[in-house]
Amino acid sequence: MSDESTIFDAILAGDIPCHRVYEDDHVLAFLDIGPLSRGHVLVIPKERARFMHELSEASAAAIGSVLPKLCRAVMAATGCAHYNLLQNNGAPAHQAVFHVHVHIIPKFDDGSGLGIEWNSGELDDGAAMAGAIADAIE
Repeated sequence: MSDESTIFDAILAGDIPCHRVYEDDHVLAFLDIGPLSRGHVLVIPKERARFMHELSEASAAAIGSVLPKLCRAVMAATGCAHYNLLQNNGAPAHQAVFHVHVHIIPKFDDGSGLGIEWNSGELDDGAAMAGAIADAIE
């Protein structure tokens, strides 16, 4: 965790305005000011954590429980039939604001939305990797 303040801290404190679409005791959702498409929403925990693995289970559960209803609302409001959920951790993974956040990015027929190049590899050590991850679960 870091004591470094982010723009999301200022938004949560009310120092910077945002276009709120949802708020409860644990979560705030608002429109992205640099949207990839119309209706692009950011969902943030009110708990300060830089990365998903640092977030408490309670805050993660709060985000997880509200995502389906926010996705349905984005679809209803924008008319999109498709969307991406994106959550980045660390600068090399394209995280720009170091406060956990999930993007809901509507995808439209005009090509607006998230563009992804998926460079698939091959699963060479599936059993060993699955075992290592399973053994590391706390």
